[in-house]
Amino acid sequence: MARREQAAGPGSRAVIVDLVRSAGRISRVELAELTGLTQPAVSGIVRKLIADGVIRETGAVVSTGGKPRSLLELDSHAAYGIGMHVSPGAITCVATDTLGGVVARQAVATSAGGGASDGAVASGTHAVGGMADRIVALYRRFVDAVGLDPADVVGLAVAVPGAIDLASGLVPAPATVPGLEGVPLRDELAKRLDTRVFVDNDASLAAVGEFWSRNVSRSDAFATVYMDGGIGAGVVLDGALLRGASSNTAELGHITIEPDGIECFCGNIGCLERYASPAAVAELARGRGILPAPDADALGDDALFDLLARAAVIGDPDAGAIVGQAADRLARAVLTLANLFDLDRIVLAGAGFAVAGSIFATAVQERLDARAFARRIHPVRVELAIDPRDSAAIGAATLVLQSSVAPGHGPAARG
Repeated sequence: MARREQAAGPGSRAVIVDLVRSAGRISRVELAELTGLTQPAVSGIVRKLIADGVIRETGAVVSTGGKPRSLLELDSHAAYGIGMHVSPGAITCVATDTLGGVVARQAVATSAGGGASDGAVASGTHAVGGMADRIVALYRRFVDAVGLDPADVVGLAVAVPGAIDLASGLVPAPATVPGLEGVPLRDELAKRLDTRVFVDNDASLAAVGEFWSRNVSRSDAFATVYMDGGIGAGVVLDGALLRGASSNTAELGHITIEPDGIECFCGNIGCLERYASPAAVAELARGRGILPAPDADALGDDALFDLLARAAVIGDPDAGAIVGQAADRLARAVLTLANLFDLDRIVLAGAGFAVAGSIFATAVQERLDARAFARRIHPVRVELAIDPRDSAAIGAATLVLQSSVAPGHGPAARG
């Protein structure tokens, strides 16, 4: 812990907000003890946060025999963030309050042909204008329908699958959503909206959202494993999302688990994603003729995976074997992730865990309990997201709120 005489620095506001968030309720004296800041420094930051409407005094007090200490908490109505998750099948939009609680949700089908809406205004290409206009129209309708005062909405963040050039907001090839490939989505949205705009990877944003809304402590080494169309991860250390050279970190799905295995689109061989993702499981089921319903072969990969997952959960042995094999392979990769970062907690998020999440969580927990390097020193908790299908959208909204109420929260993306 830092020395008590430490003065308030540029990141002190973020640290104070984070401690209030994770504690739920906390006194000024406890904040000084936890941060190492002086009492006057803490009081000054708290006064500014109260004036800005970010935190408030609860009216509750705690007495230690001396002067009663008033408690502080985040004001859940201080601001609202809008998050969208653009996936191959749908665009999911959520509004969250300052605590990360969902106050509204809407999902619309991703239109064919790259999401272009009728009357799209071209900007470079039709696809660019179509996707940006589609998102802008949804944003405006959603904010209006929910009844939020636009002044209370502090921004929009869009979660997209795959790699992203965070410095430019460009989605490079290959994109799994038609209409996103090579699109400077952030800049196109910023031209059309009078609010702050962020675009980031869905797995990274899911980690931000789970960290914030679960009141995870800054002292926890925390990660989210995210499975939707692919498999990714996000790691939060000391309260900050870990970012690499291009901010594409913890690509769990592209860890090699079969050295002589299947070639992956990324250029690697034997990637986890080719063995444990919903598409991989669906492909294997078709190849083996494991189809839990007469018309299952006509289903798309995600729908077939959900059907297999339901069958596995209720005890179908063939579906259980194929889903269990995917869970075991995922567990191998998560063990590597846990050992690399000495993790305390791992949350499984994303649509891939919405049905058979308990099977995957059990496989991962058992593997970590038996083989994690630091298992004799501390346990690693494995949990399921509360809303697995919406994790990326919730995380996107949370990123907006985090950047507003706690600016300087962790390192910026590297350009």
